[in-house]
Amino acid sequence: MIYFLYDELFSKHETGEFHPENPKRLTAIYNKLKSSGIFKNVIKLKSERIKYESLKRVHDPLYIEKVEVECMREYPLLSTGDTNICSSSNDVALHAAGGVLKTLDMILNSEINRGFCSVRPPGHHASADIGMGFCIYNNIALAAEHAKSNYNIEKIMVIDFDVHHGNGTQDIFYEDNSVFFISTHQHPLYPGTGSSSEKGKGRGKGFTINVPMKKGTGNDDVISVFNEIIMPAAKKFRPELTLISAGFDSRKDDPLGGFLIDDDGFRELTKMIIELSEYSGSGKILSILEGGYNHDGLSSAVLSHMEELISGS
Repeated sequence: MIYFLYDELFSKHETGEFHPENPKRLTAIYNKLKSSGIFKNVIKLKSERIKYESLKRVHDPLYIEKVEVECMREYPLLSTGDTNICSSSNDVALHAAGGVLKTLDMILNSEINRGFCSVRPPGHHASADIGMGFCIYNNIALAAEHAKSNYNIEKIMVIDFDVHHGNGTQDIFYEDNSVFFISTHQHPLYPGTGSSSEKGKGRGKGFTINVPMKKGTGNDDVISVFNEIIMPAAKKFRPELTLISAGFDSRKDDPLGGFLIDDDGFRELTKMIIELSEYSGSGKILSILEGGYNHDGLSSAVLSHMEELISGS
C-alpha cells in the first residue's frame, strides 16, 4: 500500500485552454490509475491548506503576500516569472503544498513508507521569493523543511528527474548540508541552470549534484548516471528520507522536452530510488509530481512509477 494525494480542487488553477500545465494533466493521471485497478493498493488522501508558519519556512513573507494580492486582483501572470495564474491559483497552490505535508505526515507517522502526490501547480522552479516556470510554491522544499522542523530528520535526499533543472529547490538548499539535491536534466533547456560545476556553497558544498544531459537521452543513459553517480552518493549519505521531484516531461514524446525515457525506464529508476532509500534502513519515500505535458505519456509513466512504489513496499 502507498498513499495517493489527489484533489479535484487542483483543477481550479486555470492557466488557459492551450497552456501545457493545465487541469487535464491530473484528470488523465486519475483516469489512467482508476482504469488500471491500482487504487485497490492505495490509500487516497485529500488536500488541506498549508499553515502560514510552515509556508514561511521556505518562502519570504513579502512573496507570499505578493502571490495572494496578484491572484486576488486576477493578474493573468505572476509578476515574478512565467507562471499563469487566476483568482483561485493561490488557494490551489496552498492546498497542494498542504496536501504534500499531510501525505508526508502520514508516511512519517505510520507503517506505510511511501506516497505519491498528484498535485498542481508544480513547484521545483520556485525559489524563496520568485515563482517561475509554472511554479508558485516549492512543494518539495516545503516537505524537506517540514521533515527537518517537525521530525528532526537530519538527512534528506531530493532526487529530481524532471527534464528541466530544479533551480528553485537548488537555490533554497544550496548552503544546506542536511538536504542532498541531485538533478538529472536536459541541457541546454529552460531555465538554463544546473551546470555540473554547481555543487553547493559553504556548509552545503558537495551536497548538490547536477548531471546535465543532452537531447536524446534515453533509458540506458540515465540508468548509467544513477549507477555511477547517484547510487554511490546516496550510499555514502544514507538518507533518512527520500523526496522525488517526479517530472515526467523527461519521458519520450513530451512537447517540452527532448529525452527518450520510456515507462520501463521510469520503472527502473523507481526501483533504484527505492534501493537508495533503504541504505539508512528507513525506506521512506515521498514522490511529488512536477512536469509532464503529453497526457497519455504522463499518465502511463505515473502508473509505472506508482506500481513500482507499491511492489517495492
